[in-house]
Amino acid sequence: MNPMASTKITARHLRRDAYLYVRQSTLRQVFENTESTKRQYALRQRAVALGWPLERVVVIDSDLGQSAASAVDREGFQRLVGEVGMGRAGIVLGLEVSRLARSSTDWHRLLEICALMDTLILDEDGIYDPSHYNDRLLLGLKGTMSEAELHVLRARLRGGILSKAGRGELKSPLPVGFVYTGPDDQVSLDPDQQVQGAIRLFFESFRRTGSATATVRYFNDQGLFFPRRVRTGPHKGELVFAPLLHSRALQILKNPRYAGAFFFGRTRQRKSAEGHTRLERLPRDEWHSLIPDAHEGYITWKEYEENLRRLKENAQALGVDRRKSPPREGPALLQGLVLCGRCGDRMTVRYHTRRGRALPEYMCQRQGIQHGEPICQRVPGSELDEAIGKLLVEAVTPIALEVTLAVQDELCARAEELDRVQRNQVERARYEAQLAERRYRRVDPDHRLVADALEADWNEKLRALADAQDAYEAQKKADTMLLDERQRAEILALATDFPRLWKDPQTPIREKKRMVRLVIEDVTLLKREEITAHIRFRGGATRTLTLPRPRSAWELRQTNPEVVRQIDRLLDDHTEGEITRLLNERGLRSGEGLLFNRNIVLKIRRKYRLAPRYERLRRKGLLDVDEMAACLGVHPTTVRLWRAAGLLQAYPFNDKNECLYERPVDDRPQKFTRKGVYAKRLDRTYSPSCL
Repeated sequence: MNPMASTKITARHLRRDAYLYVRQSTLRQVFENTESTKRQYALRQRAVALGWPLERVVVIDSDLGQSAASAVDREGFQRLVGEVGMGRAGIVLGLEVSRLARSSTDWHRLLEICALMDTLILDEDGIYDPSHYNDRLLLGLKGTMSEAELHVLRARLRGGILSKAGRGELKSPLPVGFVYTGPDDQVSLDPDQQVQGAIRLFFESFRRTGSATATVRYFNDQGLFFPRRVRTGPHKGELVFAPLLHSRALQILKNPRYAGAFFFGRTRQRKSAEGHTRLERLPRDEWHSLIPDAHEGYITWKEYEENLRRLKENAQALGVDRRKSPPREGPALLQGLVLCGRCGDRMTVRYHTRRGRALPEYMCQRQGIQHGEPICQRVPGSELDEAIGKLLVEAVTPIALEVTLAVQDELCARAEELDRVQRNQVERARYEAQLAERRYRRVDPDHRLVADALEADWNEKLRALADAQDAYEAQKKADTMLLDERQRAEILALATDFPRLWKDPQTPIREKKRMVRLVIEDVTLLKREEITAHIRFRGGATRTLTLPRPRSAWELRQTNPEVVRQIDRLLDDHTEGEITRLLNERGLRSGEGLLFNRNIVLKIRRKYRLAPRYERLRRKGLLDVDEMAACLGVHPTTVRLWRAAGLLQAYPFNDKNECLYERPVDDRPQKFTRKGVYAKRLDRTYSPSCL
């Protein structure tokens, strides 16, 4: 033993425990490099020789199989640092510095704590006191060399990986649909036809729908499963079929392997302030390697680029002011295509309901929301969408036949591909059922524990086969109905009449939006005295539409002027209740589309200041009941009785049976002395009140 080393150990150190830290970098080293592990455990005898009892030598070996590049995931090292910080460790034993830490940060932190708590450090070369300058300098140098050694080892491994990646020869895990074949591990398509069919149908569905969500929905609606490889666990490497998930769809669309390209360095590792490692996705120009056409793919590189462009346009979280969004279910025909003619931002869509119908409104509100200011402009979309639809019909009609025939061919090809994929699903289910049957029949019937489990598995596979066959038959029947001769004839008939196709209520609004996007690049709106729409077609052609400024809500609810004129004419001869009945019989409606009632007629008369029927009759010289009673020299009740008996000419001026009376000219009623008997007599003498 070095005499100088022994002088560093004092009674103060011996009163505390000795901590032996044991570590190997990987589990493979733990099982194969057993000699190194034995040497580390042998340091316990070294501690006993220095004066520590064996029972006070604490062994920390919970980090066996853990790398020393960081202390984040090393519970044993963290425990060691904690024990030193609590002043419980008199000495720390390790075979060499690299066993304790490969990071200068972790190593110097341990040295600092040991110096503060007067804890010694022992390795194979000797004993060190971190509170002494020379010992700490030497320990710091050893820690730096240990970290440099790790860097050199990594650099060598990394250099070989990058060299093979630069040539496109690096073997890496392949996505589902590809396998390594031959002695040179060439990448080729999976020979499983069901796998190939599912992947090809996936890309075809995305090309047709333009949305990852719509593609997933299509697979789920059709009852189709998508293949994947199990990456971990006891079934690692096995092929399984499961429902398609949205996250899975995005991974496939963004993976260049499906375009036949080799790539490396798409991500890099970064450490956070807490020491955790995270993956950071790099832009394409920072990838280490990208070799197009390195092997056979399911799509071309051009199609891959187009898929990425669509995903970028569909992304909601990119925050790009002028981004487009995918066509959705709302009735706004220009959703995602409208630009503001004032500030240039992309306008969004808002809907409001009127009479049970959702009406779109294009709004430029981003800057207003951001700065707490009024919105830039808003434009009602119903009339604009109608005008754009007419323009689209004019632009598309000459090629409608060609387009429709292409659509028909696409429908046939789509049905054939779907039929092929579902047939493969049935075949796989039948194979798994037959395999389960063979397993069941090979087992000893007396071994009931195994036989029962295999029988249950066989029954489950038979049920899965029956479900797959039922789904296939149902889909086949639906496809037959979709593509029969009658439907083909209807499609061909619609091809010559594209306006009818556009106005057909059976045409989904999403498909109309997709048709618009095939022709129109964007539409810039400017609202002033009139609404100006500058339409930019794909290819550079432009058109300008000028639309009248839309009417406000109160104008839209305003009563038709012709109805007002009819009410004015009817007031000459009818009461408001009678007018209500006549208007409804003629099929007329109020400004809000409602049936007329007395209150509506009354409101219209007052709003448009139409003279009431009472005033109109008075202008004709008709008398009220009191005036008529004075004229005839009788009581008003007598006037009402005579009117009821038909002896007086009266005209009702309201629906309460209140009337105005014509002035008598030639004769007038005369009351006899016998009560209740009336007659008329000729008498041309009138009282002064009748003149």
